[in-house]
Amino acid sequence: MAGQVLIIGSGIGGLTAGIILAQLKHPVTVVERNPRPGGLMRSYRRSGIDCPVGVHYLGALDRGQILRRLWDAIGVTPLIPLERMGAEGVIDRYIFDDFEFNLPSGIDPFEENLRRTFPEEQCQITMIMADLREISRSLSTFDFLLSPALSDLFPERFASMGERLSNLGCSIRLASLLGVPAGLIGVPLRECPVYYYYITLASYLMSSWRLVDSGTAMAEAFVSQLQSLGGNIVAGDGVAAIQVEAGHVKGAVLSSGRILPADVVIAAVHPETVLSMLPDDMVRPSYRERVGQLENTKGLLGVNAVVAADLHRPLPYNVYRLYTEADGSLTRGIFHQLRESGQPGMNLLSMITTSDIEEWRPWEKTMSGRRGEDYKEAKEKRAHWMIEEAAELFGIRDINLLDVYSPLTIRDGVNSPGGSAYGIMRTTKQLMKVASLNRVPVKGLFLAGQNRLASGIMGTMLGSFQAVRQMIGHEKFIREVAVRLI
Repeated sequence: MAGQVLIIGSGIGGLTAGIILAQLKHPVTVVERNPRPGGLMRSYRRSGIDCPVGVHYLGALDRGQILRRLWDAIGVTPLIPLERMGAEGVIDRYIFDDFEFNLPSGIDPFEENLRRTFPEEQCQITMIMADLREISRSLSTFDFLLSPALSDLFPERFASMGERLSNLGCSIRLASLLGVPAGLIGVPLRECPVYYYYITLASYLMSSWRLVDSGTAMAEAFVSQLQSLGGNIVAGDGVAAIQVEAGHVKGAVLSSGRILPADVVIAAVHPETVLSMLPDDMVRPSYRERVGQLENTKGLLGVNAVVAADLHRPLPYNVYRLYTEADGSLTRGIFHQLRESGQPGMNLLSMITTSDIEEWRPWEKTMSGRRGEDYKEAKEKRAHWMIEEAAELFGIRDINLLDVYSPLTIRDGVNSPGGSAYGIMRTTKQLMKVASLNRVPVKGLFLAGQNRLASGIMGTMLGSFQAVRQMIGHEKFIREVAVRLI
Protein backbone atom coordinates (compact mmCIF):
# COMPACT_ATOMS: atom_id res chain seq x y z
CA MET A 1 0.00 0.00 0.00
CA ALA A 2 1.19 3.51 -0.79
CA GLY A 3 -0.07 6.93 0.16
CA GLN A 4 -0.68 8.86 3.37
CA VAL A 5 -0.41 6.86 6.60
CA LEU A 6 -2.16 8.03 9.77
CA ILE A 7 -1.14 6.46 13.07
CA ILE A 8 -3.33 6.68 16.16
CA GLY A 9 -1.31 6.86 19.37
CA SER A 10 2.22 8.13 19.99
CA GLY A 11 3.42 5.55 22.48
CA ILE A 12 6.31 3.27 21.62
CA GLY A 13 4.07 1.17 19.35
CA GLY A 14 2.78 4.05 17.25
CA LEU A 15 6.14 5.80 17.00
CA THR A 16 7.92 2.56 16.04
CA ALA A 17 5.47 1.92 13.21
CA GLY A 18 5.76 5.55 12.14
CA ILE A 19 9.57 5.47 12.03
CA ILE A 20 9.68 2.27 9.96
CA LEU A 21 7.21 3.64 7.42
CA ALA A 22 8.98 7.01 7.29
CA GLN A 23 12.19 5.12 6.54
CA LEU A 24 10.29 3.57 3.60
CA LYS A 25 9.39 7.11 2.43
CA HIS A 26 5.71 6.90 3.31
CA PRO A 27 4.18 10.22 4.40
CA VAL A 28 3.32 9.59 8.05
CA THR A 29 1.24 11.54 10.55
CA VAL A 30 0.99 10.39 14.16
CA VAL A 31 -2.01 11.68 16.12
CA GLU A 32 -1.82 11.98 19.90
CA ARG A 33 -4.63 13.27 22.10
CA ASN A 34 -2.26 14.31 24.91
CA PRO A 35 -0.30 17.58 24.71
CA ARG A 36 3.04 15.74 24.44
CA PRO A 37 3.81 12.58 22.46
CA GLY A 38 5.51 9.57 23.98
CA GLY A 39 2.80 7.72 25.91
CA LEU A 40 4.06 5.83 28.96
CA MET A 41 7.67 6.31 27.86
CA ARG A 42 7.37 9.83 29.26
CA SER A 43 7.69 10.46 32.99
CA TYR A 44 6.04 13.23 34.97
CA ARG A 45 7.67 15.71 37.34
CA ARG A 46 7.00 16.26 41.04
CA SER A 47 9.10 18.60 43.19
CA GLY A 48 11.71 18.78 40.44
CA ILE A 49 12.03 14.98 40.24
CA ASP A 50 11.15 12.90 37.19
CA CYS A 51 8.83 10.06 38.18
CA PRO A 52 8.78 7.12 35.74
CA VAL A 53 5.54 5.41 34.75
CA GLY A 54 6.04 2.84 32.00
CA VAL A 55 9.80 2.39 31.70
CA HIS A 56 11.70 1.18 34.77
CA TYR A 57 14.14 -1.25 33.19
CA LEU A 58 14.66 -2.99 29.85
CA GLY A 59 16.11 -6.28 28.65
CA ALA A 60 18.10 -7.63 25.69
CA LEU A 61 19.81 -4.35 24.77
CA ASP A 62 23.39 -5.57 24.50
CA ARG A 63 24.98 -5.53 21.05
CA GLY A 64 23.40 -8.17 18.82
CA GLN A 65 20.49 -8.86 21.20
CA ILE A 66 16.89 -8.62 20.08
CA LEU A 67 15.76 -5.26 21.50
CA ARG A 68 19.08 -3.66 20.56
CA ARG A 69 18.61 -4.86 16.97
CA LEU A 70 15.11 -3.37 16.90
CA TRP A 71 16.44 -0.05 18.22
CA ASP A 72 19.35 -0.12 15.77
CA ALA A 73 16.98 -0.83 12.87
CA ILE A 74 14.97 2.33 13.53
CA GLY A 75 18.00 4.41 14.50
CA VAL A 76 17.21 5.36 18.11
CA THR A 77 20.02 3.56 19.97
CA PRO A 78 22.53 6.47 19.99
CA LEU A 79 19.83 8.83 21.24
CA ILE A 80 18.96 6.97 24.46
CA PRO A 81 21.42 7.08 27.42
CA LEU A 82 21.52 3.75 29.25
CA GLU A 83 23.30 2.13 32.19
CA ARG A 84 23.73 -1.61 32.48
CA MET A 85 22.41 -3.41 35.53
CA GLY A 86 23.96 -6.47 37.15
CA ALA A 87 27.42 -5.04 37.77
CA GLU A 88 27.28 -6.53 41.28
CA GLY A 89 25.89 -9.80 39.96
CA VAL A 90 22.20 -9.10 40.64
CA ILE A 91 19.43 -7.72 38.42
CA ASP A 92 16.41 -8.48 40.61
CA ARG A 93 16.16 -9.62 44.22
CA TYR A 94 13.08 -11.73 44.93
CA ILE A 95 12.05 -11.71 48.60
CA PHE A 96 9.45 -14.26 49.75
CA ASP A 97 8.27 -14.92 53.28
CA ASP A 98 10.65 -17.85 53.73
CA PHE A 99 13.45 -17.45 51.18
CA GLU A 100 15.24 -15.04 48.87
CA PHE A 101 16.61 -15.44 45.36
CA ASN A 102 18.94 -13.23 43.35
CA LEU A 103 18.26 -13.09 39.62
CA PRO A 104 21.65 -12.65 37.92
CA SER A 105 22.64 -11.40 34.50
CA GLY A 106 23.07 -14.31 32.10
CA ILE A 107 21.35 -17.63 31.45
CA ASP A 108 24.26 -19.73 32.78
CA PRO A 109 24.49 -17.82 36.11
CA PHE A 110 20.69 -18.14 36.42
CA GLU A 111 20.97 -21.90 36.10
CA GLU A 112 23.77 -21.98 38.68
CA ASN A 113 21.64 -20.01 41.17
CA LEU A 114 18.66 -22.29 40.59
CA ARG A 115 20.72 -25.44 41.16
CA ARG A 116 22.31 -23.99 44.28
CA THR A 117 18.96 -22.86 45.73
CA PHE A 118 17.02 -26.03 44.84
CA PRO A 119 19.53 -28.89 45.14
CA GLU A 120 16.83 -31.58 45.19
CA GLU A 121 15.27 -30.49 41.88
CA GLN A 122 18.16 -30.93 39.46
CA CYS A 123 16.13 -32.90 36.89
CA GLN A 124 13.37 -30.28 36.83
CA ILE A 125 15.91 -27.49 36.42
CA THR A 126 17.58 -29.34 33.55
CA MET A 127 14.27 -29.50 31.65
CA ILE A 128 13.42 -25.85 32.41
CA MET A 129 16.81 -24.62 31.23
CA ALA A 130 16.58 -26.68 28.03
CA ASP A 131 13.24 -24.98 27.23
CA LEU A 132 14.64 -21.55 28.08
CA ARG A 133 17.69 -21.97 25.86
CA GLU A 134 15.68 -23.33 22.93
CA ILE A 135 13.21 -20.46 22.93
CA SER A 136 16.00 -17.92 23.49
CA ARG A 137 17.67 -19.16 20.32
CA SER A 138 14.43 -18.96 18.30
CA LEU A 139 13.85 -15.44 19.63
CA SER A 140 17.21 -14.23 18.37
CA THR A 141 16.51 -15.50 14.83
CA PHE A 142 13.40 -13.33 14.36
CA ASP A 143 11.70 -16.35 12.72
CA PHE A 144 8.26 -15.05 13.67
CA LEU A 145 8.97 -11.90 11.65
CA LEU A 146 11.09 -13.25 8.81
CA SER A 147 9.30 -16.48 7.82
CA PRO A 148 6.14 -16.27 5.66
CA ALA A 149 4.24 -18.34 8.23
CA LEU A 150 4.54 -18.70 11.99
CA SER A 151 6.33 -22.01 11.47
CA ASP A 152 8.45 -21.85 14.60
CA LEU A 153 5.52 -21.43 16.97
CA PHE A 154 4.66 -25.04 17.73
CA PRO A 155 1.43 -25.73 19.66
CA GLU A 156 3.30 -26.96 22.75
CA ARG A 157 4.86 -23.51 23.08
CA PHE A 158 1.42 -22.13 23.86
CA ALA A 159 0.61 -24.66 26.56
CA SER A 160 0.32 -23.45 30.15
CA MET A 161 3.61 -22.72 31.90
CA GLY A 162 1.93 -23.47 35.22
CA GLU A 163 0.91 -26.90 33.98
CA ARG A 164 4.39 -27.43 32.58
CA LEU A 165 5.95 -26.85 36.01
CA SER A 166 3.34 -29.04 37.68
CA ASN A 167 3.96 -31.90 35.24
CA LEU A 168 7.69 -31.62 35.91
CA GLY A 169 6.97 -32.07 39.63
CA CYS A 170 8.39 -28.71 40.71
CA SER A 171 8.15 -27.85 44.39
CA ILE A 172 5.93 -25.04 45.59
CA ARG A 173 9.00 -22.87 46.24
CA LEU A 174 10.48 -23.39 42.79
CA ALA A 175 7.12 -22.81 41.11
CA SER A 176 6.64 -19.60 43.12
CA LEU A 177 10.03 -18.31 42.06
CA LEU A 178 9.48 -19.21 38.43
CA GLY A 179 6.06 -17.54 38.50
CA VAL A 180 7.54 -14.05 38.71
CA PRO A 181 8.23 -13.49 34.96
CA ALA A 182 4.58 -14.26 34.16
CA GLY A 183 3.60 -11.42 36.48
CA LEU A 184 5.82 -9.04 34.50
CA ILE A 185 3.43 -9.39 31.56
CA GLY A 186 0.30 -9.39 33.73
CA VAL A 187 -0.63 -13.05 33.24
CA PRO A 188 -1.22 -15.67 35.99
CA LEU A 189 1.32 -18.49 35.73
CA ARG A 190 -1.38 -21.15 35.34
CA GLU A 191 -2.63 -19.38 32.18
CA CYS A 192 0.68 -18.05 30.85
CA PRO A 193 1.75 -19.57 27.50
CA VAL A 194 5.17 -21.21 27.66
CA TYR A 195 6.49 -19.12 24.76
CA TYR A 196 5.54 -15.75 26.25
CA TYR A 197 6.89 -16.81 29.60
CA TYR A 198 10.32 -17.77 28.32
CA ILE A 199 10.83 -14.79 26.01
CA THR A 200 10.07 -12.49 28.97
CA LEU A 201 12.54 -14.25 31.25
CA ALA A 202 15.18 -14.60 28.53
CA SER A 203 15.12 -10.94 27.56
CA TYR A 204 16.11 -9.80 31.06
CA LEU A 205 18.68 -12.56 31.55
CA MET A 206 20.37 -11.60 28.26
CA SER A 207 21.08 -8.15 29.67
CA SER A 208 19.17 -5.63 31.78
CA TRP A 209 19.39 -1.84 31.54
CA ARG A 210 18.07 1.35 33.05
CA LEU A 211 17.64 4.75 31.46
CA VAL A 212 20.24 7.21 32.72
CA ASP A 213 17.61 9.93 32.31
CA SER A 214 14.33 8.50 33.60
CA GLY A 215 12.38 11.49 32.33
CA THR A 216 12.08 12.32 28.66
CA ALA A 217 15.12 10.89 26.87
CA MET A 218 13.49 7.77 25.49
CA ALA A 219 10.28 9.50 24.39
CA GLU A 220 12.23 12.35 22.80
CA ALA A 221 14.49 9.88 20.98
CA PHE A 222 11.57 8.22 19.23
CA VAL A 223 9.85 11.52 18.51
CA SER A 224 12.97 13.20 17.12
CA GLN A 225 13.81 10.20 14.96
CA LEU A 226 10.36 10.21 13.40
CA GLN A 227 10.51 13.93 12.75
CA SER A 228 14.02 13.73 11.28
CA LEU A 229 12.65 11.30 8.70
CA GLY A 230 9.88 13.72 7.72
CA GLY A 231 7.14 12.28 9.92
CA ASN A 232 4.56 14.64 11.38
CA ILE A 233 3.03 14.61 14.87
CA VAL A 234 -0.32 16.17 15.75
CA ALA A 235 -0.54 16.41 19.56
CA GLY A 236 -3.32 17.63 21.83
CA ASP A 237 -6.05 16.54 19.42
CA GLY A 238 -7.15 12.89 19.48
CA VAL A 239 -9.01 10.86 16.89
CA ALA A 240 -12.79 11.00 17.36
CA ALA A 241 -13.72 8.83 14.36
CA ILE A 242 -12.10 6.78 11.60
CA GLN A 243 -13.62 7.55 8.23
CA VAL A 244 -14.61 4.56 6.09
CA GLU A 245 -15.99 4.48 2.56
CA ALA A 246 -16.93 1.30 0.68
CA GLY A 247 -15.17 -0.80 3.31
CA HIS A 248 -11.85 1.10 3.09
CA VAL A 249 -10.42 3.72 5.44
CA LYS A 250 -10.32 7.27 4.11
CA GLY A 251 -8.89 9.13 7.08
CA ALA A 252 -9.88 10.36 10.50
CA VAL A 253 -11.90 13.10 12.15
CA LEU A 254 -10.12 14.63 15.14
CA SER A 255 -11.72 15.86 18.34
CA SER A 256 -11.31 19.43 17.10
CA GLY A 257 -13.29 18.61 13.96
CA ARG A 258 -10.20 18.66 11.76
CA ILE A 259 -10.20 15.99 9.04
CA LEU A 260 -7.01 14.15 8.11
CA PRO A 261 -7.25 12.13 4.88
CA ALA A 262 -5.33 8.84 4.83
CA ASP A 263 -4.99 5.75 2.68
CA VAL A 264 -3.87 3.66 5.66
CA VAL A 265 -4.67 3.94 9.36
CA ILE A 266 -2.55 2.13 11.95
CA ALA A 267 -4.12 2.04 15.40
CA ALA A 268 -1.58 1.61 18.18
CA VAL A 269 -4.32 1.63 20.80
CA HIS A 270 -6.58 -0.99 22.36
CA PRO A 271 -8.97 -2.74 19.89
CA GLU A 272 -11.92 -1.69 22.05
CA THR A 273 -10.89 1.94 21.52
CA VAL A 274 -10.55 1.33 17.79
CA LEU A 275 -14.10 -0.06 17.57
CA SER A 276 -15.45 3.04 19.29
CA MET A 277 -13.99 5.09 16.42
CA LEU A 278 -15.52 3.02 13.61
CA PRO A 279 -19.04 3.27 12.16
CA ASP A 280 -21.24 0.54 13.61
CA ASP A 281 -22.14 -0.93 10.23
CA MET A 282 -18.50 -1.29 9.16
CA VAL A 283 -17.61 -4.08 11.61
CA ARG A 284 -19.18 -7.50 11.84
CA PRO A 285 -21.02 -8.18 15.10
CA SER A 286 -18.88 -11.31 15.62
CA TYR A 287 -15.71 -9.19 15.62
CA ARG A 288 -17.18 -6.71 18.11
CA GLU A 289 -18.26 -9.62 20.28
CA ARG A 290 -14.76 -11.11 20.29
CA VAL A 291 -13.27 -7.79 21.37
CA GLY A 292 -15.90 -7.34 24.07
CA GLN A 293 -15.22 -10.80 25.51
CA LEU A 294 -11.47 -10.34 25.86
CA GLU A 295 -9.97 -10.20 29.32
CA ASN A 296 -7.45 -7.42 29.88
CA THR A 297 -4.53 -7.29 32.26
CA LYS A 298 -5.04 -5.47 35.55
CA GLY A 299 -4.06 -1.90 36.21
CA LEU A 300 -1.21 -0.67 38.36
CA LEU A 301 -0.88 1.37 41.51
CA GLY A 302 2.35 3.34 41.31
CA VAL A 303 3.98 5.17 44.19
CA ASN A 304 6.94 7.53 43.92
CA ALA A 305 8.64 8.67 47.10
CA VAL A 306 11.92 10.26 48.17
CA VAL A 307 14.54 8.99 50.61
CA ALA A 308 17.37 11.07 52.05
CA ALA A 309 20.58 9.98 50.33
CA ASP A 310 22.41 9.63 53.64
CA LEU A 311 19.81 7.10 54.85
CA HIS A 312 20.06 4.67 51.96
CA ARG A 313 22.26 4.57 48.88
CA PRO A 314 20.75 3.82 45.46
CA LEU A 315 20.47 0.12 44.66
CA PRO A 316 21.96 -1.26 41.42
CA TYR A 317 19.20 -3.89 41.30
CA ASN A 318 15.41 -4.05 41.70
CA VAL A 319 13.68 -5.60 44.70
CA TYR A 320 10.46 -7.61 44.47
CA ARG A 321 8.55 -8.35 47.68
CA LEU A 322 6.38 -11.36 46.84
CA TYR A 323 3.47 -13.00 48.61
CA THR A 324 2.06 -16.46 47.86
CA GLU A 325 -0.85 -18.74 48.66
CA ALA A 326 -0.33 -22.11 50.32
CA ASP A 327 -0.12 -23.74 46.88
CA GLY A 328 2.68 -21.38 45.86
CA SER A 329 0.66 -19.20 43.49
CA LEU A 330 1.60 -15.54 43.63
CA THR A 331 -1.12 -13.40 45.17
CA ARG A 332 0.64 -10.07 45.33
CA GLY A 333 3.96 -8.53 44.48
CA ILE A 334 5.51 -5.09 44.93
CA PHE A 335 8.31 -3.87 42.68
CA HIS A 336 10.86 -1.48 44.23
CA GLN A 337 13.50 0.58 42.50
CA LEU A 338 15.73 2.90 44.51
CA ARG A 339 17.94 5.21 42.44
CA GLU A 340 19.30 8.74 42.25
CA SER A 341 16.60 11.37 41.80
CA GLY A 342 18.57 14.11 40.08
CA GLN A 343 18.06 16.32 43.12
CA PRO A 344 21.00 16.71 45.57
CA GLY A 345 20.72 14.64 48.71
CA MET A 346 17.56 12.79 47.61
CA ASN A 347 17.04 9.32 46.12
CA LEU A 348 13.87 8.25 44.34
CA LEU A 349 11.98 5.16 45.49
CA SER A 350 9.51 3.90 42.86
CA MET A 351 7.05 1.16 43.82
CA ILE A 352 4.48 -0.64 41.69
CA THR A 353 1.83 -3.25 42.43
CA THR A 354 -1.20 -4.55 40.56
CA SER A 355 -4.54 -2.88 41.22
CA ASP A 356 -7.91 -3.95 39.91
CA ILE A 357 -10.26 -1.35 38.48
CA GLU A 358 -12.90 -2.55 40.99
CA GLU A 359 -10.95 -0.79 43.74
CA TRP A 360 -11.58 2.51 41.99
CA ARG A 361 -15.23 2.17 40.90
CA PRO A 362 -16.45 5.14 43.01
CA TRP A 363 -14.38 7.45 40.79
CA GLU A 364 -14.82 5.61 37.49
CA LYS A 365 -16.80 8.40 35.84
CA THR A 366 -14.39 11.15 36.87
CA MET A 367 -11.34 12.50 35.06
CA SER A 368 -7.79 13.10 36.25
CA GLY A 369 -7.42 16.30 38.23
CA ARG A 370 -11.13 16.39 39.07
CA ARG A 371 -11.70 13.43 41.37
CA GLY A 372 -11.92 15.13 44.75
CA GLU A 373 -10.38 14.70 48.16
CA ASP A 374 -11.85 11.26 48.83
CA TYR A 375 -9.97 9.85 45.81
CA LYS A 376 -6.75 11.51 46.97
CA GLU A 377 -7.23 10.03 50.43
CA ALA A 378 -7.86 6.56 48.98
CA LYS A 379 -4.68 6.76 46.91
CA GLU A 380 -2.58 8.04 49.77
CA LYS A 381 -3.90 5.39 52.15
CA ARG A 382 -2.71 2.65 49.81
CA ALA A 383 0.56 4.49 49.19
CA HIS A 384 1.36 4.79 52.90
CA TRP A 385 0.73 1.08 53.34
CA MET A 386 3.31 0.38 50.62
CA ILE A 387 5.71 2.91 52.14
CA GLU A 388 5.46 1.21 55.54
CA GLU A 389 6.31 -2.12 53.96
CA ALA A 390 9.24 -0.55 52.09
CA ALA A 391 10.51 1.06 55.30
CA GLU A 392 10.63 -2.35 56.95
CA LEU A 393 12.13 -3.97 53.86
CA PHE A 394 14.99 -1.49 53.51
CA GLY A 395 15.41 -0.67 57.20
CA ILE A 396 14.65 3.04 56.88
CA ARG A 397 11.85 5.15 58.27
CA ASP A 398 12.10 8.55 56.63
CA ILE A 399 10.33 7.93 53.29
CA ASN A 400 8.30 10.88 51.99
CA LEU A 401 5.53 10.49 49.46
CA LEU A 402 5.85 12.37 46.17
CA ASP A 403 2.91 11.11 44.16
CA VAL A 404 0.56 8.19 43.49
CA TYR A 405 -1.07 7.04 40.26
CA SER A 406 -3.88 4.52 39.90
CA PRO A 407 -5.42 2.50 37.04
CA LEU A 408 -7.69 5.49 36.42
CA THR A 409 -4.61 7.62 35.77
CA ILE A 410 -3.39 5.14 33.17
CA ARG A 411 -6.87 4.88 31.67
CA ASP A 412 -7.11 8.64 31.21
CA GLY A 413 -3.52 9.01 30.07
CA VAL A 414 -3.32 6.39 27.33
CA ASN A 415 -7.00 5.49 26.80
CA SER A 416 -6.58 1.93 28.06
CA PRO A 417 -9.90 0.24 29.00
CA GLY A 418 -10.13 -0.26 32.74
CA GLY A 419 -6.67 1.22 33.20
CA SER A 420 -5.12 -2.01 31.94
CA ALA A 421 -1.34 -1.66 32.08
CA TYR A 422 -0.41 -4.33 29.52
CA GLY A 423 -3.52 -4.39 27.36
CA ILE A 424 -5.05 -7.68 26.29
CA MET A 425 -4.15 -10.58 28.58
CA ARG A 426 -2.43 -13.25 26.51
CA THR A 427 -3.61 -16.37 28.27
CA THR A 428 -3.74 -19.92 26.95
CA LYS A 429 -7.54 -19.73 26.78
CA GLN A 430 -7.83 -16.63 24.59
CA LEU A 431 -4.77 -16.73 22.33
CA MET A 432 -6.77 -17.67 19.23
CA LYS A 433 -9.25 -14.84 19.83
CA VAL A 434 -6.39 -12.38 20.21
CA ALA A 435 -4.66 -13.57 17.04
CA SER A 436 -7.86 -13.24 15.01
CA LEU A 437 -8.18 -9.55 15.96
CA ASN A 438 -5.29 -8.67 13.64
CA ARG A 439 -7.52 -9.43 10.66
CA VAL A 440 -9.44 -6.18 11.03
CA PRO A 441 -12.58 -6.25 8.83
CA VAL A 442 -11.84 -2.82 7.30
CA LYS A 443 -9.40 -2.48 4.43
CA GLY A 444 -6.43 -0.25 5.13
CA LEU A 445 -6.82 -0.49 8.92
CA PHE A 446 -4.12 -2.27 10.94
CA LEU A 447 -3.46 -2.84 14.64
CA ALA A 448 -0.02 -2.20 16.13
CA GLY A 449 1.64 -2.00 19.52
CA GLN A 450 1.25 -4.17 22.60
CA ASN A 451 -2.25 -5.34 21.76
CA ARG A 452 -1.09 -6.96 18.54
CA LEU A 453 1.57 -9.46 19.61
CA ALA A 454 2.88 -9.09 23.15
CA SER A 455 3.27 -6.57 25.95
CA GLY A 456 6.40 -4.89 27.23
CA ILE A 457 8.71 -2.67 25.20
CA MET A 458 10.11 -5.52 23.13
CA GLY A 459 6.71 -7.11 22.52
CA THR A 460 5.16 -3.75 21.63
CA MET A 461 7.87 -2.97 19.09
CA LEU A 462 7.67 -6.44 17.57
CA GLY A 463 3.91 -5.96 17.20
CA SER A 464 4.52 -2.76 15.25
CA PHE A 465 7.08 -4.44 12.99
CA GLN A 466 4.46 -7.13 12.32
CA ALA A 467 1.85 -4.47 11.51
CA VAL A 468 4.19 -2.94 8.92
CA ARG A 469 4.85 -6.38 7.46
CA GLN A 470 1.12 -6.96 7.11
CA MET A 471 0.68 -3.55 5.50
CA ILE A 472 3.50 -3.65 2.92
CA GLY A 473 3.60 -7.40 2.29
CA HIS A 474 6.10 -10.09 3.26
CA GLU A 475 8.47 -9.76 0.28
CA LYS A 476 8.89 -6.00 0.59
CA PHE A 477 9.26 -6.34 4.36
CA ILE A 478 12.10 -8.84 3.96
CA ARG A 479 13.76 -6.77 1.27
CA GLU A 480 13.50 -3.31 2.83
CA VAL A 481 12.89 -3.71 6.57
CA ALA A 482 14.20 -7.08 7.78
CA VAL A 483 17.56 -6.43 6.17
CA ARG A 484 18.22 -3.97 9.01
CA LEU A 485 17.55 -6.68 11.62
CA ILE A 486 19.77 -9.43 10.28
